[in-house]
Amino acid sequence: MSLSASCETVSQKRTLSSLLAGRVVKRPKQEDARRLQEAAIQLLEQQQDLCGLLREVGNTDRCNIFREQKQAGSEGATSTAACSLLGFELRRRALQLGVPAAALSVKMVLERLTEITGSEEEEKRRGLLTSSQRVQLCVLLESSRELLSQGALCPKLLWQEYRRDQRLPNLEVVYHLHFYNILTLKYIIESDEEARLWMVSQLKALCGRTPPHGDDETKRAQQKVLTTVVGVLVGRGFELIQEPSAADRRASLLCCSVLDDLLFWLLDTVEKSLTLRCAGAGAELWIHMFDASLCGVSASVETLQRFFTHSLTQTLTYKPQLTVSDAIALQNEWTFAKADRLLTSLFRKLAVIFSVEQLLCHLQQVLETHEVNWKHVLCFLSTLLVYHPCAQLSLRELLSRLLSSAFEAYDLESVITAFLLARQGALEGPAVFPSYSSWFKMSFGGGSGHHATSKKSLVFLLKFLSDLVPFEPPQYLKVHILQPPYVPVKHRSLLMEYVSLAKTRLADLKESVEDMGLYEDVSGAGGASLQPQCQAVQDVEKAVSLFESTGRISAAVMEASIFRRPYFLARFLPALLTPRMLPVKADARMSFMEALKKADKIPSAQYSSYVESCQKQRQQDGGAVCLDTSDEPLEVLKIQLQQFTELLVEGNDGEMSAQLSRISHTLSVVFPGRPDEPVGRTVIELHTNTPLSPELHVKVVNMILRNFCQCVLDASRANPPNKQSPWASRFVGALLGNTQLLSGLVQRLWDLFHNQAASLSPAHLLGLAVFAVHLHACMHHGPLVQLVPPTLPEPVRVGEALSSALVCSTRSDMLFCVRLCVAALCYGICRGDSLPQQQQQDYILNSFYKKLLYLIPRLSPETRGTPITAGGLNGDHQEENPPGLWSSATDANGTWRKSAWDLWRHPAFRQLEHTPQYQLSLSEWLAIELRVQRSEDALSDPERQEYQQWACWELYLSRPEEQGGCGGDTRMLCSHLLSAVMDQQQSNQSLQKLHHRASETGSCLPDILSRLQELVYDMEVTNLCRGSSRPDVSDFLLESVSQRCSSSGPPSISAELSLQHTLSTWNRVLLALPAVLLVKVRSEGGRETLECDTLIEHVNQHQRKACSPVGLLSCHLTSHLLRGLLCAGARCGRSREEVNKAWSQISLRCPLLLVSTAHWWERLSPVLLSLWRRLCDGEPLPEQLQLLADCQNWACSLEKGLPSSPVPTAAALLLAASLHRAWRGHGGNERGFSAALGVLRPERSTQHRQVLVFLLFLCVKDHLSSLLYPQERNLQRATDVCSDLLLALVDSADWLLVFQPNAQEGGVYQPMAMVMSDELTRLMPWAFYSLLLQQSAELLRRAARCPGFLRTSVLCYVALLQLFLEGDALAPACRPDQMEPFRILSRAKQLLLRVIPQTPPTAPSSIRQLESQCADLDPEVASALSVHLDPHSLSPEMDFL
Repeated sequence: MSLSASCETVSQKRTLSSLLAGRVVKRPKQEDARRLQEAAIQLLEQQQDLCGLLREVGNTDRCNIFREQKQAGSEGATSTAACSLLGFELRRRALQLGVPAAALSVKMVLERLTEITGSEEEEKRRGLLTSSQRVQLCVLLESSRELLSQGALCPKLLWQEYRRDQRLPNLEVVYHLHFYNILTLKYIIESDEEARLWMVSQLKALCGRTPPHGDDETKRAQQKVLTTVVGVLVGRGFELIQEPSAADRRASLLCCSVLDDLLFWLLDTVEKSLTLRCAGAGAELWIHMFDASLCGVSASVETLQRFFTHSLTQTLTYKPQLTVSDAIALQNEWTFAKADRLLTSLFRKLAVIFSVEQLLCHLQQVLETHEVNWKHVLCFLSTLLVYHPCAQLSLRELLSRLLSSAFEAYDLESVITAFLLARQGALEGPAVFPSYSSWFKMSFGGGSGHHATSKKSLVFLLKFLSDLVPFEPPQYLKVHILQPPYVPVKHRSLLMEYVSLAKTRLADLKESVEDMGLYEDVSGAGGASLQPQCQAVQDVEKAVSLFESTGRISAAVMEASIFRRPYFLARFLPALLTPRMLPVKADARMSFMEALKKADKIPSAQYSSYVESCQKQRQQDGGAVCLDTSDEPLEVLKIQLQQFTELLVEGNDGEMSAQLSRISHTLSVVFPGRPDEPVGRTVIELHTNTPLSPELHVKVVNMILRNFCQCVLDASRANPPNKQSPWASRFVGALLGNTQLLSGLVQRLWDLFHNQAASLSPAHLLGLAVFAVHLHACMHHGPLVQLVPPTLPEPVRVGEALSSALVCSTRSDMLFCVRLCVAALCYGICRGDSLPQQQQQDYILNSFYKKLLYLIPRLSPETRGTPITAGGLNGDHQEENPPGLWSSATDANGTWRKSAWDLWRHPAFRQLEHTPQYQLSLSEWLAIELRVQRSEDALSDPERQEYQQWACWELYLSRPEEQGGCGGDTRMLCSHLLSAVMDQQQSNQSLQKLHHRASETGSCLPDILSRLQELVYDMEVTNLCRGSSRPDVSDFLLESVSQRCSSSGPPSISAELSLQHTLSTWNRVLLALPAVLLVKVRSEGGRETLECDTLIEHVNQHQRKACSPVGLLSCHLTSHLLRGLLCAGARCGRSREEVNKAWSQISLRCPLLLVSTAHWWERLSPVLLSLWRRLCDGEPLPEQLQLLADCQNWACSLEKGLPSSPVPTAAALLLAASLHRAWRGHGGNERGFSAALGVLRPERSTQHRQVLVFLLFLCVKDHLSSLLYPQERNLQRATDVCSDLLLALVDSADWLLVFQPNAQEGGVYQPMAMVMSDELTRLMPWAFYSLLLQQSAELLRRAARCPGFLRTSVLCYVALLQLFLEGDALAPACRPDQMEPFRILSRAKQLLLRVIPQTPPTAPSSIRQLESQCADLDPEVASALSVHLDPHSLSPEMDFL
């Protein structure tokens, strides 16, 4: 074997080591060993090339870690033997040459090193070694370490020779020298004076190297070299030595300078780069070297903290070229979203091992002791706030300390620092830090502020603000003007000087002071002002919100109406008076307008124009919209949302917060002009019938919701909600700062829940449920939602608004609702496990919870038997280990029934039912049940009956009142059922605006009526069994209705319509109840008697107000009441006697029922006669009812012209009603009617006159009904009949009482006032003149002579005039022969003026009284009355008139 062969030849032959290794396994004899040693010495003596010898030593596969341990041990033994031989040869050769062995070994190692690494140019070009070079270098350094252990190698001499020719060391070679402990980095740093130069350049070059794609070994080597070098530099440069020597101090300074040079290189790169792409990968790689993993490996915790503190200080003070004025002007461009990502990454790395308090204290120290780079300082603060949500409180404390020290020592630098830091925090949005206006108001808006302690402090603040004016962006000047600091009255002039200066500066900037908003806030607007129109809209919303919360007009509005009238009149009022569809019940906006109108702040003409416009057009969406439909912001947002999803999967919380800040910034571009911090609680209008627009906004909202759903799925795969990071709260919180975006999100959710439920997949449903939960939790103190049209009485929280979209009227609606609510409740309960007790309920929507309390027992009968106590479930239903809610809700193979059952049994779910806001009351349950459409119900008719009976009798009857039940009181249950039925139609009309699918027909009203019937029967039977210890059911029912019909408000058309609707609904309920319950049977002294007082009062007070036809009860209702009277009478011992007594009372005290009975008697008599026979076994009909029949027979014979029979001994009203019915029933036979008038001549008897007066009253009632409803009545026939009666009665004063029914209280004609409603009675003057104007002159002449005619005429004219003045709408004429209402008034006046002179003189006091009543309304009539009283008062000059 030739040792002088080339490397290529040697590589193909067996090396010395391998030759030796092949013989190690044998046990040579002593002779063989001695012979072998001699041969080896001879061989070495022939070899002259030490480099080649060194190449032969060792195993070139030394770096292969996959060799077997046995082989490794064998090769280690042979390597040691080979190195021993090499050392021996080095000493022998050095002895021959006369040089030290160490020098010869250094020369040999360096030659081999040069052979491996190549020339300096090749090294510089390549930077890192190749894989084969790295293996050969490892072999060389292993052999060198063996030589070093034998004392045959000098490390110091090796480094001197290596650096002799000013050759730049290869950093990877240096690393390997350090790794093999031949030359440590610490020694190199201490011994090489030029280490700083070449180390900095080598580190920069190494950072700039980008290994080929897929070359993982080179990447690992690069990372290892950098990590090791940085670790040594940090440990040597920042290690705390008790008594350092000069060399220690020099080495420490050298290491610090190297690290500083690299940091400055990084900061220079950041400063020159505009985007991350331009920055290159070198700077980013160096940022990764600021790693806390160095701790414990190369440096201690204290050492690493000193290094990071030093680096942070160097960064904050790097190139402090910008002045404070520059920072004030450019601060808007230094937010987190706009900062270079390299810079924010550096700050994150430097801050990772410190607490927020430590970082802010260090920041304060740097600001107090150094000139700083304000851009870096403010970017650092933004990064800290974004990545650490808890930093907000610490920053507030720091700002408080700065202000305290500033005003104690009047330190200008401290107050400047406080303002810049506060503004920087506010620029990051309300989710990160309060707005600047809020901070400024909180710090200086009250008398307890730092500036309010003395005049000197106040002057100090105002001078500081004045000095800022030339540099201030306009939005901050506006804040200072709109929300000025608190100033005592005596120093007001100082503030006005600043305000004047600020307004002058705004004028120079062409910012209109008059267009400034009343509540303008600029905290995150980036300096961009809103358009005046948009600002005015926001001002109106905030002013209304403040008015709603305080009940007073805010001071800002009142001041603007005085001192800023141009803005108030030209901007604010037009925005407030935007035409819209006015709600039935006044909302906050209408109340605010009324308050302004009462304060004379709205011009009458402008308000009148607004009211007229509201009747013609619907409200239009206002506010600024983004008109840019470019896809660029959409694409940017799409990428940012995808990146956020990736960060969520990685679990990088800090980067997620940073990404949300960037997303928020992008959204502010799509939705411009947002109010960042609304004053009070802004109200968001949710237009349920209007699609979201424009198209870009729709795409953005859909993209946000889809991304959130995906994030929920990704996060749920890893952890349940209680173990997830708060990513969802931060995601939703980042959206809340933009009211326009928030409105779009709420409207889109409502549309999805209400109109597109069938198109939502289970993944979408789960994600949207989670989104709704977090939206509700984040908006706990946020804006309220007002549905448009206003189907809900007032603005509500977002959870309740979204709940209104969940319809439960059909089977498909119920299934979607229960699935969504189960997902939301499962998530909310699981999420609340990781939160404090007071925050848990924020994640559980009470409206969703109530939906489940209704739906789960309805759809799952097995849950109805689950007993509940205050502690949750009882007995066998309680489980030791309840099922995992979230796993159940997200199980792809599970069903909604299983998830609902698991949720229903969960202790946390059942515990909520004992919290007041989570209880589903009986009235709420009934309202939901009545909206179910029976034809599309999930339950069949028997199943629905079983469910409703369970709910009424088992659930709510026994439940305590404070939990929404009845406390065992059946009357309370009955009251709830009755109220629900009465409210059903009105609620249907309201909900039809919201749920267009709902219809009035097919609801569960018949079912609830059946439950009411069952309950009423049960109550009545119970009362019979218990005697009369409790009030009768009839009293209870009629009293309940009476309370609903009683109104304390002023009379109005809406109140009248509401009353008529209530009575109409009640009558339908009444007809469904047993008739016998309506009349009370009282037992006195062992004798049963009938008591009809309550029934009579009910008819007189309420039923007469909603009669149809006019002045008559319906036939069905009349029949029902009479049947109740007969049935109740049959329960008495003397049935006929009690019925007679009861009917006598009705005849005297309830004329409406009497007239109605007479009117419908032809239809009622067969029914009542048959009933009486069944009840009393053939007893004769009671005398009073028989009298009704006699009156009817008498009237019919009289109307037919038959021989007159004696007039029955009945009440005049009954006789008149019978005649009236007979005449109308036979088509108005004129001959028969004339014959009747001939028989009933008024001069014959008082009874005849009374009958004719009552008959006139009934006919006038028909006449008035014909005027009001001309399409239903024959006006001419009614007029003719009235004329005939007037002709018969004109000489008697009694007929005048028909038109003044309230004038005879307690008189014989008082029943007239108890037949018609008060509204119809008010129209009697109209009927009076309508009739008189059609009479002949002779009849009018006779009427004028009638006593009391003048008084009646004047009073009717005054009443008619008041009807027109009050705006009561009279029906216009619809036929040619009918007179228009306005003509009746003018002709009535003419008639009155003609009649006054014709009437005989009456008492002067009466005339004076009439004159005073007409004086203000019609002076001409008053003058005529005055002349009639004293005709001689006319002057002689006027005689010619």
